[in-house]
Amino acid sequence: MTTSRRTAAPPEHLSLPRLTPFDGDRLEPGSDHDAVDFVDLDLSGQDASDARFLECRLLRCSLDGASLRRARVIGSLLADARATSLDLSDSTWRDAEISGGRLGAVSLAGASLTGVRVRGGRFGFMNLAGAHLEDVVIEGCEIGSLGARSAQLRRVTFVDSTVSELDIAGATLSEVDLSGARLRSLIGVESLRGALIGEGQLMDLAPLLAEQLGLQIRAEGETR
Repeated sequence: MTTSRRTAAPPEHLSLPRLTPFDGDRLEPGSDHDAVDFVDLDLSGQDASDARFLECRLLRCSLDGASLRRARVIGSLLADARATSLDLSDSTWRDAEISGGRLGAVSLAGASLTGVRVRGGRFGFMNLAGAHLEDVVIEGCEIGSLGARSAQLRRVTFVDSTVSELDIAGATLSEVDLSGARLRSLIGVESLRGALIGEGQLMDLAPLLAEQLGLQIRAEGETR
């Protein structure tokens, strides 16, 4: 009996209901937003920890220094955001999309992402330490450093993306497809079990794998 590999990739495009423009002065901790449209707003430095965003859109907003710690983002779109730093630690993202934008340092430490598509964004540093990712697609992104130490990654796929440094030390991987990621540096080779890589990537990673196994490599024609 043959069992097919289960895939549950997020949809190509997020469908949102009719939205109501945000009419408040600022975001507040624990606030509740249902089908609200946040467009071209300066939300820099604001605290929306423990807030809930259900079927909302945040479009072309400045989020520099903002905090959405423990926020719940469900069925929502974050598009073309700008921030030097953004705190999304311990937040929950489900059936959501992060599209475009330029984010310097974004912390998703301890966050939970399920059915999320990250598309076309530029990130200086993405901190996923201790995070839980399931059915996540990272597509067309440029990431300087992606830190996923001790994270749990299940059915995560990279598509046409560049990751200058990937740190998966202590992470647990299951059905993680790295073949669509251009990796320049990898930390945590011992955690690659459960990942799919391309043939070219295998050649690039060969020295790291040899070092991990304690192998010495002798060049062709070299004699002792």
